[in-house]
Amino acid sequence: MRRLLLLALVALTAVGCGKKGPPVAPERRVPAAVSGLAATVEGSAIILRWQNPTTRADGTRMRDLTVLRVYRREEPPGALPKPAILSWGKVVGYDEVAAIRLTEPAPAKVEGSQTSWADRTALATGRRYVYVVTAVDGVGRSSPPSERLAVTVLAAPLPPQRLAAAAGENEVGLEWEPPPGLVDGSPLAGALAYLVLRAPSAEAEMKAITPTPISETGFRDRGLQNDQTYYYSVRAVRSEPAGLAQSQPSLTVAATPMDLTPPGAPANLVAVPSAGAVRLAWSPSAEEDTAGYQVYRASPPGQPYVRLTPVPLTTTVFTDRGVEPGRTYSYVVTAVDRARRPNESARSNEVTATVP
Repeated sequence: MRRLLLLALVALTAVGCGKKGPPVAPERRVPAAVSGLAATVEGSAIILRWQNPTTRADGTRMRDLTVLRVYRREEPPGALPKPAILSWGKVVGYDEVAAIRLTEPAPAKVEGSQTSWADRTALATGRRYVYVVTAVDGVGRSSPPSERLAVTVLAAPLPPQRLAAAAGENEVGLEWEPPPGLVDGSPLAGALAYLVLRAPSAEAEMKAITPTPISETGFRDRGLQNDQTYYYSVRAVRSEPAGLAQSQPSLTVAATPMDLTPPGAPANLVAVPSAGAVRLAWSPSAEEDTAGYQVYRASPPGQPYVRLTPVPLTTTVFTDRGVEPGRTYSYVVTAVDRARRPNESARSNEVTATVP
C-alpha cells in the first residue's frame, strides 16, 4: 500500500509539471543587471547614464522591461560604499529617488537600450552620493542592483562666455571666453577644459563633437556641408581628483558654411561684328558647379566694364544688339557658380570689335 501511494505521488507530480524538462528556478528568470552606470556633474545636477538589460539572468531575451528604479545614499568622502543588497524588490540602505516607467520615461531619456536621468534632488556641493539602478519586468521581478557608482558633487563652472562663430568653406571657426567663475560664486579652481556641442537644426539635440575635452578656447569644425546651417554651444569642464563637473551649455550660435571658391574663367572668347550686332562665343568653364556666364562690355575700350546680362546665361554664346555703327567695343566674360552667394570667376581674355 505504501509503495502504491508513492507511485501515485510521482504520477501526480509528472502531470502537474505541464511540460518536459527541468523547471527553471525563479531567480534565473529575473532581468539581468543594468550595466555601464556612469555619471557627470552638470550645473547643479548629476546626470546618470546606463544600459538597460535586454536579457534575463538565464540568457533568454527579455521583452517586457517596464520600470527602472534609481537608488541613492549619501556617504562620507573616502568611505567604502555600502553593499547594495536587494530585499523584497528594494535595495536595503538606499533611498529610491526615481521610478522610470518605460511607457512614459520623461523626464528621463531613453534611446535604444540607453537611459539617462538627471538627479536634482537635494544635492549639496562637496557631498558624495552612491547610486545603483535596478530593472523590473512586467510581472514585478527585479534585477540585481547594478554596480555601485560614487559621485562627488563639485561646484560646476558657469557657462563659457561670448561664443562666436565664423563660417568658411566647408568649415566653421569657433571662439569663446572662459567662464567667470563657479556656480556657487567661488572663483575658478582646478584644470578647465571644454566640450564643443553641435546640432544640425535649432530643434535637434546638441551632441559633443570633441571626443574629449579640449584646453583651447577655440575650435575649427571641418568637413561640413556648404549651405547647411549648424548650431553650436560649448560646455566648460572642471577637473579635480574627486571627479568632473560640467557647466550648462553656453548660449547657442549658428553658422552656415559656404562655397567660397569661384569657377575657372571662360576661355577663347571671340567677337564677330556685323551690321547692328556683335556676336560673342567662348569655351565653357570646366567646373561642374558652374551655373552660367556674365557678359561685360566697355566702350570705348579702356573705359570701365558694364554688365550686359541681368541674369547669368546658360549658353556660351551671346549677341550684343545694343551697338552703334562705327564704334569700337571691348568684351569679357565671367563664370558664376551655384553657391548660395554665387562666386564669380576671373575675366576671360578681352576681345574688341568695331561695328561696320
